[in-house]
Amino acid sequence: MASIEIVDQTRKTVGSVEVSEAVFGSQPHGSLVHSAVVMQLASLRQGTASSKGRSEVSGTGKKPWRQKHTGRARAGSNRSPVWRHGGTVFGPQPRKYRSAMSKKMYRKAMQSALSAKTAAGELLVLSELSLPEPKTKLMAKTVKQLGATGPVLFVVGKDSDAVFRAARNLAQVKAVSPEELTVYDVLRYRTLVVLKDELPGVEELWA
Repeated sequence: MASIEIVDQTRKTVGSVEVSEAVFGSQPHGSLVHSAVVMQLASLRQGTASSKGRSEVSGTGKKPWRQKHTGRARAGSNRSPVWRHGGTVFGPQPRKYRSAMSKKMYRKAMQSALSAKTAAGELLVLSELSLPEPKTKLMAKTVKQLGATGPVLFVVGKDSDAVFRAARNLAQVKAVSPEELTVYDVLRYRTLVVLKDELPGVEELWA
């Protein structure tokens, strides 16, 4: 078991908590983390890019001019790729970019990402996060008090509606529940802030 400090909203240490070595203290596995990020980003691609080949563009199939004795290069169709408005050669076609990754491998990748955050001192365990109102300025003030630099990812409970609403309008702040946590988000946001009450849920999901 490893120990992590618990801080309040002004980043004062108010205690410590024991966390699983498997989740927050494992050896980072770079290739697995890379594969997990590639898989997640690939799943976001629409794959709807499409182009028309010579059989799909409008035009005639008639030979534009006779084969010989015109002084011009031979041509068989005005839909040829070398002609203006002709078809595209090897252009993009609709496809699926999704790739597969086993749950065991993704779990290892998440453990690596969380362990790297912990080792870098970029993981904060927050005693509580209370906002009187779901106001963006209150969320921005909390981030400033925590001394977090760069993008910040909050892991809060599903019932934290005020936090979700307050974080929506901040480009560098995101709030998710433990079930919504992804490897890409852990890496993308510099500081990871986990509520103390949600820490057991994170451990249970990724142990």
